[in-house]
Amino acid sequence: MELGTDVGPGASPGPGTLAGPSAPASPAGARPQRRRSELAAFLRGRRARVTPADVGMPPGPRRRTPGLRREEVAQLSGVGVTWYTWLEQGRPINASAQVLDAVARTLRLDRAEREHLYHLAEVPCAPRYEAAAVEVGPEIQGIIDALDPHPAVIYNARYDILATNPAYRDLFVIPEIEAIGVPNVLWSLFVVPERYCPVVFRDSELPVMVATLRGAYGRHVGEPAWEKFVRDLSAASPHFARLWASGDVIPPGPRVKTFRHAAVGELRMTSVSLSVNGMPECRIVAYTPDDEETGRRVLRLRELRRAERHPG
Repeated sequence: MELGTDVGPGASPGPGTLAGPSAPASPAGARPQRRRSELAAFLRGRRARVTPADVGMPPGPRRRTPGLRREEVAQLSGVGVTWYTWLEQGRPINASAQVLDAVARTLRLDRAEREHLYHLAEVPCAPRYEAAAVEVGPEIQGIIDALDPHPAVIYNARYDILATNPAYRDLFVIPEIEAIGVPNVLWSLFVVPERYCPVVFRDSELPVMVATLRGAYGRHVGEPAWEKFVRDLSAASPHFARLWASGDVIPPGPRVKTFRHAAVGELRMTSVSLSVNGMPECRIVAYTPDDEETGRRVLRLRELRRAERHPG
């Protein structure tokens, strides 16, 4: 149904807007009915908390119900009164993303509430542009520090390095990578000369990372920061440009990776990604030894770094 269209109780609602009279719920139809009931209750609750003053309307005569009236929500959202009434009654009608956005603005929903509205209405939620996280609070920093001597890092979806613990810096921070001056793991791996790259199996590992990046990029197409990042890294690394052009997409997940370090040799590490509440699209990546020899070498590297920092 288009914005502004009102369907009267006795009128034909048109294709794809309203189902016929509801039959008794069958087991197969119980879940959709429960979802519609939850949607109806959610809309009524959000409407009750918005006052006319909140949306720039005069209070008018004494109101019998808290918050806005249904017809006021419909008017402010640019949808038909009957259509919105049916939506609040939990009837099986279809809603477009544009209509739900309009209703969300009228009801002053925050990001989490808006996404909840989309889920209840079974409409794919297109995330709004958001600035990439750039800071890590002391609580999260404390968590990755507590993982030492196992390396741990916090990345955002673009692989920007937001925080590290000492073990991560011991393993990955070398002068050649520091000289790049960009706190991003993809820049470190693609721009540093191959002989300094800490990843052993570049031909298999780097395509996975680029495919993971592309999976995240799909949520940020057209955003200036993302477009500039891809453009600049493609110009700096023909290898990255070729992998990016392949179009491969995969989600992040646990993997066994092999790294090299000049002081202790090769290290086989299992990487595990953990999401971070309150930091959208960010994840903690923790590395643990995949075998006993790697475990001993990680501890040896730790001892060497301590000796360098505290000679004598």
